Amino acid sequence: MKKIVLPIALVLVLFVMAVHLFHRPPMPNLTQLQLQQTYSVKPIASVDHTRFEELQKEFATPQEVTEACIACHNERHKEVMASNHWNWERISYVEGRGIERMGKQNVLNNFCIGTNSNQQSCARCHIGFGMSNNRFDFENARNVDCMVCHDHSEEYIKGASTAGYPDRSVNLSRVAQSVGRPGNINCGACHFYGGGGNNVKHGDLEDALLTADRSVDVHMAANGINMTCVDCHTAENHRMKGTLYSVSSTHVNRLSCEECHTTTPHNDRMLDVHTGRIACQTCHIPTYAKENPTKMAWRWSEAGQLKDGQPFSEVDSMGREIYLSIKGSFEWATHVEPEYYWFNGHATHYILGDKVDSIPLQVNRLLGIARDRESKIIPVKVHRGDQIYDPNTEMLIQPKLWSEAKGDSAFWQDLDWDAAAAAGMQEAGLPYSGEYSFIPTEMYWPVNHMVAPKGESLTCAECHTREGGRLAGLNDFYLPGRDKHAGIHVLGRLLLLGAILGVLVHALLRFVSALRNNKMKSEDIQ
Repeated sequence: MKKIVLPIALVLVLFVMAVHLFHRPPMPNLTQLQLQQTYSVKPIASVDHTRFEELQKEFATPQEVTEACIACHNERHKEVMASNHWNWERISYVEGRGIERMGKQNVLNNFCIGTNSNQQSCARCHIGFGMSNNRFDFENARNVDCMVCHDHSEEYIKGASTAGYPDRSVNLSRVAQSVGRPGNINCGACHFYGGGGNNVKHGDLEDALLTADRSVDVHMAANGINMTCVDCHTAENHRMKGTLYSVSSTHVNRLSCEECHTTTPHNDRMLDVHTGRIACQTCHIPTYAKENPTKMAWRWSEAGQLKDGQPFSEVDSMGREIYLSIKGSFEWATHVEPEYYWFNGHATHYILGDKVDSIPLQVNRLLGIARDRESKIIPVKVHRGDQIYDPNTEMLIQPKLWSEAKGDSAFWQDLDWDAAAAAGMQEAGLPYSGEYSFIPTEMYWPVNHMVAPKGESLTCAECHTREGGRLAGLNDFYLPGRDKHAGIHVLGRLLLLGAILGVLVHALLRFVSALRNNKMKSEDIQ
């Protein structure tokens, strides 16, 4: 027995020693470790606003809070009033247009269409007070809303259709004393709930991120680094870094993963080669709308139906609204695989008053092609639907949707498309022929959030496969493992044949050499 045990033990010892000597553990990703350390330390406020006498009083109006803020933070209001959040537009060069003012005031979208004639409702997501129509005074500093971005009491909320004023239940004094660095709910109050509800628009921005775990988002996970929006979307002079693809046309002030993770984040040369033409999000966000559904389609053409002479709504088995008389029909989805497009950072947008040049109309089109070295493949949510259109002027119609009471031509009150179209286009200063129809539209939302853990990112085979791969819709470039290319296949066969012939020739030469050596040895012996 000992004769068997001792050799086995010796073999095991040698095996363990060999594993120890020859195993090379992966090198730690020092950049990632440094980032984790950086963002694990949360900033601590250096000022306690509850101790300021100026804030220890009852405020009759929110403008009084703004005046108190400006009294100490002098000139900061000027920074806010120069920002996109305040002006709802930016001036930039747009391909094919030249210098343009573009933003929420003139760019239409695939959801509630546009802000014109609907400001009192839309202003719930404006950082100001009193935007009830298109005559809002953008030069009035008293109407800057400091609280909406800086409240830490979690009590502050804008009222419904109150032109941007806070809800009457808000205790302004308590909010004013609780301000600080913007938190996730400050940003999410607009960016999570835009379009009429949680996760309606983006698909990757929703209130699940407030309490996310790593499977939902590795950056914002409560049990992980627990980053906040402003850790990435930093601000200089109140100008937030990062621009919204729904209204931004130029490749300016956009955020990229590489700013933190560099262009070689993997410690793997083959993977790092991909980062030149593939955005990080493409592999690391395999699905979006992980927790709550996002709206994938909205058909305005079906709005206006009645039951027993009254507006009605319908929900599906999951409790999701699939029809509203005032809005039309919807389609929702969860755990959605993105579509993929080339994107170089530039986009075009349909501006109110443009003629429709294609059907379906792309209300925002992402620019980029494979042969453009600045383009990368990105994941995109494509929202599809239809919108009201004037077949005579060939323009999309900006209808008047909101009003406090019936009889004011607002569609959400009167369900009369003709009256809503006439009123909306009149306020926009554009013609309306008196005829309308509906055309299909598409809107593109790049997916940037809900980054999956490393083990859940895409594998090579999900793209490099002959059928049904993730990139099946992008066929303007050669993808190994998916595409057949006659020249490359011929070259590959020649290389393979050459390798085989090389092996055979080498073996033959070795064989001939061995025969000659044996013959020479035989002659020497003789």
